[in-house]
Amino acid sequence: MIRIAIVEDEEMYVQQLTGYLKEYQKTYGEEIDITVYRDGDGITAKYKAQFDIILMDIQMRFMDGMSAAEEIRKQDSEVVIMFITNMTQYAIRGYEVDALDYILKPVSYFAFSQKLSRAIARIRKRESHQITVPVKGGIVRLKVADIYYVESVGHNLIYHSASGNHISPGTMKSVEEELTNIGFSRGNKCYLINLEHVDGIKDKCAIVHGEALQISRPRMNAFMQELTKYWGERK
Repeated sequence: MIRIAIVEDEEMYVQQLTGYLKEYQKTYGEEIDITVYRDGDGITAKYKAQFDIILMDIQMRFMDGMSAAEEIRKQDSEVVIMFITNMTQYAIRGYEVDALDYILKPVSYFAFSQKLSRAIARIRKRESHQITVPVKGGIVRLKVADIYYVESVGHNLIYHSASGNHISPGTMKSVEEELTNIGFSRGNKCYLINLEHVDGIKDKCAIVHGEALQISRPRMNAFMQELTKYWGERK
């Protein structure tokens, strides 16, 4: 299921976008769950990274779309944001919040469906990487994109992820071999960090999903190079 939020204060466009999503669902066989917000403050008030795609109007009465997107990005680096606007100069600022695309008003179904397909393809690609982690009493399957970082504690690994913390027997060396080629980097001997979830570097720490993870002195230069390269490739 694709979870989509429409953030739009004009009823005409709410109805139009909802209709387009239902038509897309019928045409392409996608299961889509739709949630509507009438302003930017509505979606940001209790945001819990619960959506795959956000269709965001830029000009709204209380909190504009750009401000709402900035707030959302503080909590969620994964959600696909697509701006809806009738003014291209606003849409161009989308790179500041890693927006995938923008849709110009008036919205045509053909253009909308093309851009939505692109967004869904991005989600599918992200979801394709999964790992199986042995845990007490069984195994769990984790999407790599959902893992914030892996922590080594004694003879165990703790996978800090969107679905919670999962404790698994294992060594940092083994998990490093599995994950370093798909966007992870060692911060120190205890942390293997998903670069996708690094919001910045502060006081020799990587800020990852609100946590400050210490980067060791020997690893600092290499970590910064890997992070800079990763961010460059994401543009």
